Amino acid sequence: MGTIKDEAKEYKPQSTVKNISELSSIDTDIAVLYDQEAEFPYKYIESNGERYKMPVSVLSALKSILEENPNLKKFKVKKQGEGMDTRYVVIPLA
Repeated sequence: MGTIKDEAKEYKPQSTVKNISELSSIDTDIAVLYDQEAEFPYKYIESNGERYKMPVSVLSALKSILEENPNLKKFKVKKQGEGMDTRYVVIPLA
C-alpha cells in the first residue's frame, strides 16, 4: 500500500455505465431509458447488455439533425475533452 496521495492518483472508479461515444454506431430507434434511482439520475441506452450514458447535449444535437434529415437511421458520437470541458459531436451515418 502506498500513501493516500499515491492511491488517489491511481484511483479509477468502477463504472457500470459506459459512454455513448464508445459505440461505433447508434440506431435512432433504440429506446432511451432513465435511471432515477441513481445518486445523479441519467438517461441511457442499452446495447449488448451494457448501459451507455446518453448526455442531453447529444439529444439536443440529434434533434437538430433530425429536423433536417427525418429519415436518419444511424449516427455516432465523438467525445472531445474531459470532465467539465467534455463536448460531444453527433455524426450522422445513414
